[in-house]
Amino acid sequence: MATTEFKGTNTPPNFRLDPNKYESLGDIVAAASVAKPDVRDMLVKTYGDQGITGFLNLTGAVKNAGTSDEINWFEEGRRHTKFAHGASTATGASHVIALSATENTDLDPAILRPVQENDVIMDVATGRRLIVTDRDTAAGTFTATDLGGNSTNLSAGDFVIIGNMYAQGTDQPKWHTETEVQKYTNSYAIVKDVFKVNGSQATNIGYVNVGNGDYRWYIHGENETRQRFLDKREMTLLFGQKADTSGSVVDLGGGIVGTEGYFSALEKRGLVVSGAATSPLDSIAEFDNIIIELDKQGAPAEYAMYLNRKQSLAIDDMLASGIATSVTAGLPGQFGAFNNNADMAVQLGFKSFTRGGYTFHKHDWKLLNDPTLLGASSVYQGAMVPLSQVVDPRSGSRAPSLEMNYKAANGYSREMEHWITGGGVLGYNQNGVDAVEFNYRSEVALVVRAANQHVAIKG
Repeated sequence: MATTEFKGTNTPPNFRLDPNKYESLGDIVAAASVAKPDVRDMLVKTYGDQGITGFLNLTGAVKNAGTSDEINWFEEGRRHTKFAHGASTATGASHVIALSATENTDLDPAILRPVQENDVIMDVATGRRLIVTDRDTAAGTFTATDLGGNSTNLSAGDFVIIGNMYAQGTDQPKWHTETEVQKYTNSYAIVKDVFKVNGSQATNIGYVNVGNGDYRWYIHGENETRQRFLDKREMTLLFGQKADTSGSVVDLGGGIVGTEGYFSALEKRGLVVSGAATSPLDSIAEFDNIIIELDKQGAPAEYAMYLNRKQSLAIDDMLASGIATSVTAGLPGQFGAFNNNADMAVQLGFKSFTRGGYTFHKHDWKLLNDPTLLGASSVYQGAMVPLSQVVDPRSGSRAPSLEMNYKAANGYSREMEHWITGGGVLGYNQNGVDAVEFNYRSEVALVVRAANQHVAIKG
């Protein structure tokens, strides 16, 4: 190897080609910067499809426009009368009977509803029949003769009016009974939400494909906010409650009065089944009790059951315990809500069985299983929804039992409002803010007709 001699006073440079004199590439550039990150661009849905909306659509709730701050509708009352009474004081077969205080409240004393002379009434507890002979409107009592001559005092209880009897040549009754029509009112709820992203974040590109080959993360955030808004709107319709503003008990300010949701309506006017927190319905005897109550309410013969997982499994166990052959026969009329097509019912996630002339289509309700929503509580286990329409007593027109209303007039609808504002970001130039806002608003209310035919299942 040739060497070079350096002549001079300074230290000569080293021209040796020794590899140890070189720094490695890894010393110059950090290994993390050299290696290309191996990032999977799929966004993993760890909790599956988290959408919980759809109950109102699946149950046939229709959408109607409203033009006032309240919705009013009318429902027909019972055609016949059952009323409470106090204990009687007997003189022979003649009994002086006081109306229960609840029956004599806000009633015209000149009429003394609900009975009049010559009415034939039957005591619910004993079956004894009596005929009304006189009424004392001032005292709130009436006199009735036991048709069987029984002089034993009656205990407090209930009477039903089974008819009347008049002597020959007597005049027509002095009073008549009005068919009860009940007026119901519900208010609208205004539901709002917003999603914001600044201009810088709107231009950032990430590794994760948030859908359709788009790698801008804010797209995912906006979609999640929209879905969360729709969930909140549906849950407001299901679990909303009117505020008790009587006597200033509750003052929410700003004119907020609340809205009656589906379960609030059922808890006031419907049938409520309650029991153990895990499985309120897990026996045929309990189902039979419900069927008996449905008969009393003139209920239709077909129901959709929306249940949380525990309740659904309890019914599965009940059906598998020995009666499956008698309630899941697959009769042609069993799937009336699905065009008598069993396959259609299965495709929509329903399992059907019959009992006592009623058909029940069972379906899981994700809302009641989500541990961050109603799945965190054991209060609400499910609902039984009649698959039929109801008839308006005044107009005679048929209407669905569930109706979702939204404010609308002259082409302007508040069912689902969505608008975007920004200060130049993404091309929206309504303000001077370096951000863009996605806004959502809806003004809705639910009408629950004939709530007495619906069943709330509670723990």
